[in-house]
Amino acid sequence: MRIVVCVKHVPDLMAERRLVDGHVDRDQGDGTLNELDENAVEAALVLAAEHEAEVVVLTVGPDDAVDAVRRGLQMGADRGVHVLDDALAGSDVFGTATVLAAAVRHVEEDGPVDLVLTGMASLDGLTSMLPAVLAAELGLPQLTLATELALTDGSVQVRRDLDHATEVLRAPLPALVSVTDQSNDPRYPAFAGIMAARKKPVEQLSLEDLGVDASFVGAQGSRTEVLDAAERPPRENRVLITDEGDAGARLAAYLVDHKLV
Repeated sequence: MRIVVCVKHVPDLMAERRLVDGHVDRDQGDGTLNELDENAVEAALVLAAEHEAEVVVLTVGPDDAVDAVRRGLQMGADRGVHVLDDALAGSDVFGTATVLAAAVRHVEEDGPVDLVLTGMASLDGLTSMLPAVLAAELGLPQLTLATELALTDGSVQVRRDLDHATEVLRAPLPALVSVTDQSNDPRYPAFAGIMAARKKPVEQLSLEDLGVDASFVGAQGSRTEVLDAAERPPRENRVLITDEGDAGARLAAYLVDHKLV
């Protein structure tokens, strides 16, 4: 069995974030593995232990995007794939899905891919569109927003916890599943895992390697466009309380007066 986990390298949420020419500025501080993708990696590792599966971590992005792959390898994945090409700059969700799908098919040259896992969203864009678009590109059934998943009898079963209902859904393999941050608690890489990750292979691929036409990706192939953006205005009318021993009571009174509790 083979499981591919799609991950993304995103800007640090604690760093200052801004748009440049309608695109996220990725040079502001250190980036990191998208937190919601850690849940997908963890889900893959749990399934791999139960079903003796190979876990392949896949990303699309610039040079430093390989750090997201390395993090997945440190957690316990077996190998990584990094699609790196200057033409990818400015790709929207559709272009990214096209490249990811081509990369999954490339992995399939080593044998069938039984399951593709993603996080529920990336914390830089928060569109939550990638899982559905990628499933369409691959022609796979999709089960999204899973809080629990299991493999049985050649199929994948998930539980979805919605606002007013809980759904249990099943799809035949191969399939694509996106998981939520409620699905598990991602493991923290141990020292042994960090050292072992240095020896695990990371295959670097270009668009030419994947047979993807550059005109379909990047800014030139994007189906979406940011027409306007402005910096978030500073907060106004803030209430600052100096603690003189009664700050708790004054804060509680403020919340009550403004009907916030």
